[in-house]
Amino acid sequence: MSGHVEKNAQTVSPDMPAMFDGMKLAAVATVLYIIVRCLNLKSPTAAPEITCQDTALNRYLLKSCSILTKEYIPPLLWGKSGHFQTALYGKMGRVSSPHPCGMRLYLPMQDGATATFDLFEPLGDHLTGDDITMVICPGIGNHSEKHYIRTFVGYSQKQGYRCAVLNHLGALPNIELTSPRMFTYGCTWEFSAMVSYIKRAFPQTRLIVVGFSLGGNIVCKFLGENQANQEKVLCCVSVCQGYSALRAQETFLQWDRCRRLYNFLMADNMKKIILSHRGSLFGTRSRKMEIMDLSRLYTATSLMQIDDNIMRKFHGHDSLKEYYEKESCVHYIHNVNVPLLLVNSSDDPLVHESLLTIPRTLAEKKENVIFVLTLHGGHLGFFEGAVLFPQPLTWMDKVIVSYANAICQWQKQQPQCHQATDCTELKGKA
Repeated sequence: MSGHVEKNAQTVSPDMPAMFDGMKLAAVATVLYIIVRCLNLKSPTAAPEITCQDTALNRYLLKSCSILTKEYIPPLLWGKSGHFQTALYGKMGRVSSPHPCGMRLYLPMQDGATATFDLFEPLGDHLTGDDITMVICPGIGNHSEKHYIRTFVGYSQKQGYRCAVLNHLGALPNIELTSPRMFTYGCTWEFSAMVSYIKRAFPQTRLIVVGFSLGGNIVCKFLGENQANQEKVLCCVSVCQGYSALRAQETFLQWDRCRRLYNFLMADNMKKIILSHRGSLFGTRSRKMEIMDLSRLYTATSLMQIDDNIMRKFHGHDSLKEYYEKESCVHYIHNVNVPLLLVNSSDDPLVHESLLTIPRTLAEKKENVIFVLTLHGGHLGFFEGAVLFPQPLTWMDKVIVSYANAICQWQKQQPQCHQATDCTELKGKA
């Protein structure tokens, strides 16, 4: 009996290692396939897709700002994944991000709120010799202390730009709210107050308006709300915004590209910001918020629920639809007449491709607009690098400064023009 068992064991055992080796190979192949798919390694690199009219100014800009027409090459191993690009921006920040030294200013608002912004002086002369100020609006819940803002400010200072960075109302953890209100998706009051201060304090300066993500919506809405807001503005750059919150809300509930997960994570972050100002927003001073709103906040799992139960009430909107309609720049951006650069990425997990018809159509109709769409970059990522480690400066940082430099040089060549809108009109007729 024992001999029979030994004989069977001897006849079976030689096949077992081969079978296990096959399983190992299959497992490795599966993991490699998943990695290749998730990291999008087979995706090619390419120059951005550019949509604009053929005008003298646009030809000059594309020639002077050559980075827009060259191939954007993200880090080889992970840079073709929009998720990795977005996660690295959001969690790891920039590599060795600088700590620019600035001054924080406080601006009292008419409703009792206190807007804050940080002012950074240039570290050298601008290439044109002129006084130019970057007025910058960060992304949702962000401020001047975020890595990507510090990196961009540090780079801009070295290029001779003064920088003014808005701190979204309620975003700074060490600054208390002075009224029962915080920032919203499209409220331009604080940004307007900062721009007005800069114009008063530096009457000789010209402005470069820059907005990131939600900040892009705010700056485009600000410029389009009133033609007077475009005075002294040389150009505007918007990066990775969604243009219409009403059209975006349905896509934000979809699981495609994990947008529903991003929605949950962003909602969780908004909860933390709101709850950190619980006393100001839900205390005795507040007439717009109730205890019931606070209980709904705890159970909210999406930005839309928070917007409906909390955010829209800061400005008295009757419904979520009305809030999204009135706070989205899509209804104002066509009024912007200064040179306007709109940048988005095809693999941005937060901005659905259907929203990109808005900037593309605008660039086709208006001669002052250039729409740039990259194949890779994620949401505010745009890292560059060889294989694994990204460079400190991103493609996005370089594009904004390069475009701003080109605009400043163009304006310098037009001494008869005293306002950016006049220059745009004249060159549009050229």
